[in-house]
Amino acid sequence: MTVRTAELLMAIATFLASLGLMLNVYVSDLNIGWVEGRGPGAGMWPFWLAFVMALASFATLVRWIRGITPESRSTEDYVDRDTLFLVVISAVALLVLLILFEIIGAYFSLMLFMFFYLRTIGRHGWVATWSLVIGTPIFVYLLFEVALTKYLPKGLPFFENLFLYVDDIRYSLF
Repeated sequence: MTVRTAELLMAIATFLASLGLMLNVYVSDLNIGWVEGRGPGAGMWPFWLAFVMALASFATLVRWIRGITPESRSTEDYVDRDTLFLVVISAVALLVLLILFEIIGAYFSLMLFMFFYLRTIGRHGWVATWSLVIGTPIFVYLLFEVALTKYLPKGLPFFENLFLYVDDIRYSLF
């Protein structure tokens, strides 16, 4: 696929997605205007943001037809083999991450994902890898569970029980 073809397909896809979102908001009877005494209706932001995205997609289509931009004239390959490999391996790694969320929980699956991605794909050093493998789940835990009080999946009961100990320690300190 060429860069020119990719630009056309993406412009069409985002235009259709925008129209679909606008139609969904309209059919759902969400108010897209201002509600007196309350502020914007529930559908105002989704509808009007989708409208702007549709306009931008339409502008891209017009520029593509007229051949104004270098991308709209380019016959180069859109993706080379190395890039395609990285995209596929990243997509598979993310799929495995999501599957592991239910089995070993968000934090342990995030650690495995970070290790795989940093060490195997990124070929980063051990200090950077282990710093992020340990630091990222701690940051996510503190952000979601402590600051926002939104609990992420813990996985099977064994892994959930491990976090009960962590929570006990946290509550005893504070």
